[in-house]
Amino acid sequence: MTAYALAHVRSVELCPDIVEYLERIQATMDPFGGHFAFHGGQKDVVEGSWDGDMILIEFPDLEAVWAWWACPEYQEIKHLRTDHMVADIVLFETLAEGYQVGETAAKLKTLI
Repeated sequence: MTAYALAHVRSVELCPDIVEYLERIQATMDPFGGHFAFHGGQKDVVEGSWDGDMILIEFPDLEAVWAWWACPEYQEIKHLRTDHMVADIVLFETLAEGYQVGETAAKLKTLI
């Protein structure tokens, strides 16, 4: 199942390190089939608030996203981002094909 790395970027200091990070990150993702699905573009907040930007990177599966996250090539450049950015980052897998929210509702109903 497809998996993602999602970053909620709360603040970033634009500087040469960030530019270098952006120049180098794709090469770290390529061996794992990763690509940007969303990168700080236009978004419409329709409920609540969303301060900052969003970055979404898609991978073929959860194993690939974890392998990228831990690979030496990414670890080598990670500090270029973390030294200048505050972000919440989560790695997750999509739901199984055929997922039905009604089944979750039925399970929860038995708990209340």
